[in-house]
Amino acid sequence: MKILLFCHSSRASSPLPGFIVFFLTCYVHKMESAQFRVVGPAHPVTAIVGEAIVLPCHLSPRMSAVNMEVRWFRSEFTSVVHLYHDGKDQYGEQMPDYHGRTELLKTGILDGNVSLQILNIRRSDEGQYHCFVEDGSFDEEALLELKVAGLGSNPLISVESHQDGGIRMVCQSAGWYPEPKVLWRVLSGKELPSLSEAKSLRDSGLFETENSIIIKERSNQNLSCLIRNTVLNQEKESTVYIADSFFPRVNPWMVALSVILLVLFGFIGLTVYLFKIKGKHLGEIRKRDTKISDLQRELDWRRNIVCPGLGSAAQPVQEANVTLDPDTAHPELVLSEGGKSVRWGNTRQRLPDTPERFDTAPWVLGCEGFTAGRHCWEVEVGGGGYWAVGVARDSVGRKGRISLSPEGGIWAVERWGGQFRALTSPETPLPRSRAPSRIRVCLDCGRGQVTFIDAGDEAPIFTFPPGSVPGERIRPWLWVWPGSRLRLRP
Repeated sequence: MKILLFCHSSRASSPLPGFIVFFLTCYVHKMESAQFRVVGPAHPVTAIVGEAIVLPCHLSPRMSAVNMEVRWFRSEFTSVVHLYHDGKDQYGEQMPDYHGRTELLKTGILDGNVSLQILNIRRSDEGQYHCFVEDGSFDEEALLELKVAGLGSNPLISVESHQDGGIRMVCQSAGWYPEPKVLWRVLSGKELPSLSEAKSLRDSGLFETENSIIIKERSNQNLSCLIRNTVLNQEKESTVYIADSFFPRVNPWMVALSVILLVLFGFIGLTVYLFKIKGKHLGEIRKRDTKISDLQRELDWRRNIVCPGLGSAAQPVQEANVTLDPDTAHPELVLSEGGKSVRWGNTRQRLPDTPERFDTAPWVLGCEGFTAGRHCWEVEVGGGGYWAVGVARDSVGRKGRISLSPEGGIWAVERWGGQFRALTSPETPLPRSRAPSRIRVCLDCGRGQVTFIDAGDEAPIFTFPPGSVPGERIRPWLWVWPGSRLRLRP
């Protein structure tokens, strides 16, 4: 509030009364134009992705802000993060990115505390915030900075291949910000040099890292991959034990056997060549025999999937028409109309937080549940990224962290980075150069067994053993990350 003050001379006999009036007037003006200050933190506030943070702000001297206007905004006055006036919160001008994620903490508003809480912190929340308070014609504001950090997933260590007389190990992790530091070290704490390092920034604004190393024979077999967030000064570490049997060895007997096999195959090749010259009939017979053998193996496989061990008298498989249950879908998943496909959305939807809905991981269940019989359905995988396909108990946990294993109530296969594996405990790497584009899921409730098949060539992928699935209601289950899209084929 500004007051115009006019000071003029007087013809009074003594200048002292005029000076006193001037001094008192200027003092009152100073008091009225500085009714309060808005005070924020002197240093940046650090928040972790996915968690909540309080941006501190208060009035000095302490006084009630109940009847004042409190406006939190970003770079522009109209870029409203949260607005409070007339004694209540106002959401009409709030930016869409903050809908349902802000709260003015009113427990201390009588003492001038106008701090703001932001829920489910995102990478995009990082930057400067203005805490603006207005009382009538007087206003003040404070500027504070929010830094965002992401503490990613536990490192995943895998064996890639033999290379340069050793084995190539790869460490993968996602969900970090800012760019993390990756270290390899042995049990003694000694650091080992990396072979290669790749870091990429995903659509979510978080980093994904992949780091490799070559381990030579007679190195310390306890190997750790450590990933550190330099802002939070926190880290995550995974350790594996490398047995001697993993290292390639040159054995004289193996060399001799290789020479013998080479000669033997050369002789067989020459014999086949001579038979081909003699006539084509033998080749045709062999082709026919091979085709019959392939057909027999395929028939045996199909019979085994219908009901292993019972032959043609088994109960047939029922083709399940599976649709996705929107009441269980994580708020960042977008389901198609009719519930036949699901993808990752760019923003978190404002959905009711019911007991049925997953709130931590981007999962969704099928509407259908099975307690008896044999059922199959097909899932088409689109795009890259990470995904998982399988089944889950109807009673699987919906809130907080859940184990991705049969112990947690989930039987599935997943694609994680360059890996394709079954979610056993621990995970089982699957010997495939690439993940299939269509997966057929077969559930046998009577045997408590789940089988996954490549729907393209009908080759078996993985089978959870009989009795591993409990005798309760089982539902289809999908896991979707950015860049992937899953569709249930009719």
